[in-house]
Amino acid sequence: MKELMSYMNDHLAGAVAALELLDHLIRKYQGQPLEKFLVDLRDDIEADRDELRNLVGTTRAQGSTVRKIAAWIAEKMARSKFKIAGEAMGELGLVQALETLALGIRGKELLWRALAASNFPATRGVDLAKLEQRAIDQQERVEEKRLAAACEAFR
Repeated sequence: MKELMSYMNDHLAGAVAALELLDHLIRKYQGQPLEKFLVDLRDDIEADRDELRNLVGTTRAQGSTVRKIAAWIAEKMARSKFKIAGEAMGELGLVQALETLALGIRGKELLWRALAASNFPATRGVDLAKLEQRAIDQQERVEEKRLAAACEAFR
């Protein structure tokens, strides 16, 4: 049980980092076509985070504050790297930010799959296949934007 709680808390921390990064990108692209995509993605990731938070809560385990703080710090460091590379459309920082989100979403897909395989009692009644598919859909949407950003950046 300890390992499972650690695993789920790592993913909760990852969601914190993803939401922080998305909040930043939403502000950066406010009023631009990319804003709607980012807002919708943020809403999806927030809903997935809430699902995971509920699962952790059913175990009476507490979320790891240390992990969340570490994720917050890591996101700030990554954001600095993206800013240096340039975050405007056509610059490498946006490509890297979208790639970071894609990697996190892939991890989330694997989380839902692992939980489904584990037969963890708290997951009974949770549609893990639907959550896994939602992560796959998110990855496809992010990949479309990432490739468009890469085409602009690598001209």
